[in-house]
Parts: sequence; C-alpha cells; structure tokens
Amino acid sequence: MSMNLVVLLYLVASIFFIQALKGLSHPSTSRIGNGFGMAGMAIAVLTTVALIYKLRPEIATVGMAWVLLGLLVGGTAGTLMAKRVEMTKMPELVAFMHSMIGLAAVFIAIACVAEPWAFNIVEKGQPIPLGNKVELFIGAFVGAITFSGSVIAFGKLSGKYKFRLFQGAPVVFKGQHMLNLVLALLMVALGLVFVASSTQAEGWPAFWGMLALAFVLGVLIIIPIGGADMPVVVSMLNSYSGWAAAGIGFSLNNSMLIIAGSLVGSSGAILSYIMCKAMNRSFFNVILGGFGGEAVAAATGGGEQRPVKTGSADDAAFLLGNADTVIIVPGYGLAVARAQHPLKELTEKLIAKGVQVKYAIHPVAGRMPGHMNVLLAEAEVPYDQVFEMEDINSEFGDTDVVLVLGANDVVNPAAKDPKSPIAGMPILEAYKARQVIVNKRSMASGYAGLDNELFYMERTMMVFGDAKKVVEDMVKAIE
Repeated sequence: MSMNLVVLLYLVASIFFIQALKGLSHPSTSRIGNGFGMAGMAIAVLTTVALIYKLRPEIATVGMAWVLLGLLVGGTAGTLMAKRVEMTKMPELVAFMHSMIGLAAVFIAIACVAEPWAFNIVEKGQPIPLGNKVELFIGAFVGAITFSGSVIAFGKLSGKYKFRLFQGAPVVFKGQHMLNLVLALLMVALGLVFVASSTQAEGWPAFWGMLALAFVLGVLIIIPIGGADMPVVVSMLNSYSGWAAAGIGFSLNNSMLIIAGSLVGSSGAILSYIMCKAMNRSFFNVILGGFGGEAVAAATGGGEQRPVKTGSADDAAFLLGNADTVIIVPGYGLAVARAQHPLKELTEKLIAKGVQVKYAIHPVAGRMPGHMNVLLAEAEVPYDQVFEMEDINSEFGDTDVVLVLGANDVVNPAAKDPKSPIAGMPILEAYKARQVIVNKRSMASGYAGLDNELFYMERTMMVFGDAKKVVEDMVKAIE
C-alpha cells in the first residue's frame, strides 16, 4: 500500500467522521450518523493495519495477533455492556468509556517513551526529539486527568458507592483551588524537566512524577462538582478524551488519530459551552473544574413546609383530556421510572382525542447531554413532537396544560430571581401555562438544593407517585 493511498483513505475516514458528527446533532439522523462513524472507524483501522504490515513487516504478524485478541476481548465486553445497560445508567457508561480512552492515551505515551523506535519516532538508541517529547507530555497528562476524573464522575453518577469522593454532593475544603494551582504548576514543571532531559534515564523520574500529579489533579478537579452539574462534566471529559487522543496522534505521526481526536475534542468543547449557557455557568471555570461546589453549598438547606395543591392521576387525566394544547416536560425521574413507553401511549390517546401534544427538552435534563432525547427515541416518540428549549419556550404562555414528569430545577421559576443561587439559568417556562401538572415521588428538592416555586403556584397540581404508575393510571383514566 502506497503512502498516497494511506493518506487518501485516512481522508475518506475523516470525512465519514465529520458526517457522523453532523448526523448525531439531531435524533432523526442519529442512526445515519452512527453508521458513518462505524464505517469511518472500519476504514481507519484496516488502513492502519495495512500500514503496519508495510512499515514493520517483521513484527506485524505477532503484533496483529495481540491486536485481534484485544479487539475480541474489548469488543465482547463492550457488546455485553451495551446490551445490559439501562437507559438511566447510560451516563455512567459514557463516563467509563471516557476513562478508558484516557488510560489508553497514558499507556501509549509510556510505551512511546520506553521504546520510541518501536513507533518509528527515532532510530534505536537515538534520543526522542524535543517536539515529540512535548507531544507525549501533553497527551499523557491530559489522558491521566481524563482517566481519574472520569472514574470520579462514574462513581458520582452511579450513586451506589459509599466512598465520600463518589457521593453526589460536592467535596470541598479550604484552599482547594490553590492546591489545584500548585499541583498543576508542579506537573508542568516536571513535564518541562522531562522535555529538557537529554537521556531516557534522566527523563523517566520527571515523567512518572508528572503522570502521578495528573492522576491526582483529575480527582481534585471533579470532586467539587455536584450532581446537578454532571451533564457538563460528561461533555467536558468527552472533550478531554479527544484532546488526549490528538496529542498522542502527533507523537505517533498518525494523521487519522489527530483528526479524530480533534473532532471529538472540539465537538465536546462546543457541547460543554452549550451546557454552560444552559446552566448559566462560566465556561472557563468548567474547564478548570472550579465550579459547582459554591453554588450548591449556598443553595442547600431545608426551608419551612409550604402547602401545595395535590390531585390524583384521574384528576390529571381529566385536565389533559379536556385541553387543546399540552406540553410534556420529561426529566430524570422519568428515566428512573422507565416511564417513556407508557408516556408515548398517553400521548397517542391524547392525540386521538384531538389534543395537540409536544415535548419540551431542556439541554441539561437528565444526567448527560441528550439524555431525554435518547429516552424518548427508545420509546419511538416521533421526532416532530420533540422540541428544544429555545424553540418551544415562547409557546408555554399559550398552552392549556403542561405535564412535568420527574423534572425539577429546569422548570424552577426561581431562576428569574436575581437573588437566587440559580439566577440566570435558562429554564423551560412551564410556569406561564394556564395549568401545570407536576409528577414527583416527593417534595424533595432537585440537585440545586432549592425549593421549586412552580410547585407552590395556584395553578399547579402535584401528583405524587412513581412516574410509570401515575402515567399508566392516566392512560386508563383517559380510556
């Protein structure tokens, strides 16, 4: 295989990856996007295998045996995990995948430093060039931060580990940001020592020290972030994993890895920016991991019990069935109850009665970007019924009934109060509707730790209970 053909095939794979990102930008084209992504990856892998046989034929056969074994083990594990994972556990699976990408980048960096000639970086016995050392340093520390940070994010999202660092509440202590700054400076200093070293023996201690500090920094960056901010954390770590891959791609002189990593890194950064706008957060604070703790701490605290208007599933069904327009706001509670299929049935019943039904999706509803879109897609809810916040907010004022299922902070009118801890956070303006029905298990506050003023409004009716059971009862009542 000629190098010109390799470059051409890598270019084709890159175009497929770009088309994959384009397809994944909307639920209606996501399957096509996934198809492009898989095809592009197949082209990239097969081209790389052929390139290895061309450049290093003496090791290709044995090396490919190990690669195939790794593909078999990893592919089998991935397939089983994908089949078994529940929709509510998808954010944890994504965090786990990010951690594996970061760890892979670290292992490749270590291998490149140990035996650079095996990767065609230099001839055997020659020192690693300065530029390659810088690339290895960047790829290694970003990968290490991504790995340890993703492990913490996985624990926080899981919620089943008693270890304090894995708890949903922020872990904060005095001087935390200063400690992070000092460790970051030490990490960079050790990286510079590694880059400036003239021999491998001189550079190894600095390299290992830099990696150790990077692993610690990954933990310290994520632990002050509370559960409310996990959607941003997931997209941020996605971006980090892409930059780690791109950094290693420079070291290996692999244009495909550079392009793929850059696409993941840049798209993750853009998504993080969108998430930050949706939560009224500072983008730069997110990148540095210095957000979440103060806001949540300020918001936490119980208030006095206030009266609310309650009703039954039958009452809710009566209001929905007699409305002309209904907007449904799904939240994480809907995912936990796995109520998406009964909800679709409810929607079909209402549409059959002549009711216009739409779904309103907040960018950070659930525990990862697009969580609610995926949930509704699983139930085969038509895409033309699902609307993003900026497209539907103007319609709430003319809507007869809004049904809020398991959502809390994303519909809290307190965001309109300049004195509120969540002031400025864009919300779905459900409070403007003529009637609001809210289904929750209890009056517990959301991740932000605030009372939701929507629950206490005169035109709001609370229906307590498991979302799946309540929606199923609504369906029976409408029938």
